[in-house]
Order: sequence, then structure tokens, then C-alpha cells
Amino acid sequence: MPRVDAPETADEGERMGERYRGRLTAALRGLPRTLRAELWTWGRDPLPRHAWLGWLPHGHTVLYAALIAIGDMNEYAQALGPGPGQVGVLLVVQAGALVLALSRPVAGWWVSTTALFLIGMVTRNSVGEDMLWPWSGYGIALHTLLMFLLSLRVPARAAVAALTVTALSGALNTAGTSAEHNDSLSRGFIAFATAVVVGAAMRSSRVARTRLVAQEVITAEERSRRALLEERGRIARELHDVVAHHMSVISIQAQVAPHLVDNPSDELRENLAGIRQNAVEALTELRRVLGVLRAEVPDADRAGHVPQPTLDRLDELLDNVRAAGLAVDTETEGERRPLAPGIELSAYRIVQEALSNAMRHAPGARVRVEIRYLPAGLTLRVANTPPTRPAAPAAAPPSPGPGHGLLGMRERTGMLGGELAVGPTPDGGYEVTATLPLPADTAGRLAPNTLLKDGT
Repeated sequence: MPRVDAPETADEGERMGERYRGRLTAALRGLPRTLRAELWTWGRDPLPRHAWLGWLPHGHTVLYAALIAIGDMNEYAQALGPGPGQVGVLLVVQAGALVLALSRPVAGWWVSTTALFLIGMVTRNSVGEDMLWPWSGYGIALHTLLMFLLSLRVPARAAVAALTVTALSGALNTAGTSAEHNDSLSRGFIAFATAVVVGAAMRSSRVARTRLVAQEVITAEERSRRALLEERGRIARELHDVVAHHMSVISIQAQVAPHLVDNPSDELRENLAGIRQNAVEALTELRRVLGVLRAEVPDADRAGHVPQPTLDRLDELLDNVRAAGLAVDTETEGERRPLAPGIELSAYRIVQEALSNAMRHAPGARVRVEIRYLPAGLTLRVANTPPTRPAAPAAAPPSPGPGHGLLGMRERTGMLGGELAVGPTPDGGYEVTATLPLPADTAGRLAPNTLLKDGT
């Protein structure tokens, strides 16, 4: 076996090596094109406003360029004699390049590098041995800041390429002269390289923070979407139990109905058998869908055997939250009557979530639960007073039946075509109001429940 596997492993390693070499070759071939696109441009890339200092750094840069230009002119005037001449014009151009770099860093770098090279060419046989050449001290200071501004805005590879071009331009100056000079090439290169390293590190940190913020936004959106899907899945599981109960009733009634009629016709038996068969098939599909929904839900099997709550169990819920230390007052208006199972279940869950939120976020507050039975719908209102003490993490456990708070309430009211209003009250408390409309025709909807009480 080792003799068989070894060639396969070697071949696989060789293929991986070839792929790596191919990618490296393609990257190297594309590098000149990439650098040309990054460094041969007049594109605008303004230095952003500082979060704390505002536009102050921009003003300081302009002032720095003016002071450097004045100092550089004085230094060259002492070495070459008074009068602006070509050197004076080039010094002004270089100072302007730094200002240009605030909005167009690549263009500013090209102008400054060209000015440095031309200044070195013009002064190669004019300056004495005491003066730095081909780059003066002021010229190095100005170009160092420009290299820093450039490396803040372009990728590190482009900044390194710009540093190389600057160094080559200085080397070209020194290669064409035989006069003795105080060579500044190495000192200038160290200053420029330091600026590139610092600027590239700061840019990398800024890019990383930007990507992190973008990732946090994506994560928050994904978390919200996942919570929405989880809540919809939970609502679907609960409604499945309600629908499955009624389908079971239909199936059994269709089976029992022929025995309640003397000499039922064959057509009647056939129709009732068809109704029962359709109900059984619908139940089978519901169970299959429920199995998918509950595949990765903790305690789903145990929860599937628990009857879904209705408003008849509201007193039990209120007793539980009172036992947990929450002061709750209730008020019911209108004629209390049984409603559609979906409405009863949603109303119970909305009140449950509202009480759970009050326990978590308003410790010590007093809560009032109002239920109004209207001819066209049901109105729920849960309001709490301001908390009497700060909310602590996990200070109060939520009520049974995990949900997603306001998200679940909105999903339930939207599913029934109702409306939900939530928000703080003028006294500093919080209020949740839900309106659940009733179907236009509800007569006789509960009649099937008279045959079977538990859906067996």
C-alpha cells in the first residue's frame, strides 16, 4: 500500500506546486500593469477630514509647504547667490506639489519627484561641498511628508514602487557628475522609506478597521435575518399544531358521518371517503414539513407534544410572572368569547413576550395588561411604568416560550393582518399595543371541536 500511495501523494504535491508557480508567474506578469494603473493616474483621492482635528491637518500641511519653500530658497540663495532663477521656480513647484498631494497624491508625487530631479541636474556643478546634494535638507523634509501622504492613499506595493522611482532619480543625478558633493542620497532614502513604512502601516490599519465595520454590519444584518427566520419557523410550528388538530377532526368526522345516516348512498360514502383521504394526506404533508422545521431545534420533540397555549391560559401566565416578582394588573373589556386558534395563540404569545421584556428591561416596574374584545377584532395593550432600578444582565429570566421580542410580535400581527405599535410612554415607561382583526365570518368555526376535545 505505501508503494501505491506514495506516487499519488507526490503527484498531488507536484500539481499543487505547479498551480502555485502558475499563480505566482501570473501575478508577476500582471504587476507592471497594476503598478502602471496605480501610479500613472491623475485621479482625485482627497485626504479625508480628520475625525477630531477637522481640516486643521490640511492647513498645517499648506503652512509647512510654504515654510519649507522659504527655507529652501534661502539655502540655495546662500549657495548660488541671490535671484530666483530656475531653482527658485522649481522650489515653488515642489512646494505646490505637496499641496496638490492633499487631493491628488499620485500627481503630487510625480511633480515633486520631477522637481527634485531637475533641481539636482541644475545645481550639480554649482553647489559647494558643504551643501547636501542632490537633495537639500529642506527638499528631503518636504518630499518625506509627500511620501507619507502618498502611502496613506495607495497600496503598499505602489508606495514601494514610488520609493524606488524616487531613489533611482537621485541615483541618476549622482551618476552623471564628477564634482565632489555632500551626498544626501542615503539619508534621503532612509527618510523616505520611514515615511512609506509608517504611512503603509496606518493605511493597513485603517483598511482593516473599515473592513471590520463592514463585516459587523453584515453580521448584524445576518443575525437579524436569522432571528426573523427562526421566529417565522417557530410560528409555523405552532400553527401546524393548530391546523393539524382541525384536520384530524375533519378526518374523523368524515369517517363517522356515514354511521349517523340511515342507509347512506354510495355517492355520499365516496365523497366522505375522499374528504377523509384528503385530510389524511394533508396531515402527512404537515408532519413532513414540521419534521424539517424541527430538525435543528432544541427540545423540539418535547415541545411538539405540549398543547399550544390560548388566552384561557393567560391567568396561569400572569401567576407565573407575579411569582417571579413582577407586579401585574389586568383588565378585560367586552364579552369574552373563544376566537380562532391562530388568533388565540398569537394573542397569548404577544402578551407573553411583552411581559418578558418588562421583566428584563424594567425591573421594579408595574405592568398593566388590557384585553378588549371588539366585534371586529381583539386589542391587546401591555404597558409598564418606569423601572425603579437599573436593569442587570440576566436579572430576570424570560417567561416560558422563547421568542425574539418585538420581532416576534410584528411577525404575528403581520401574519394576521393586524397592527402593532410600540414605544416609550410620556412618564418614562413602555407600551405595546396590538390589534388583531377577526375574519368577516366566524360563525360555526368552532363546531368541529365539539366532537373531539384533544384532537385524538
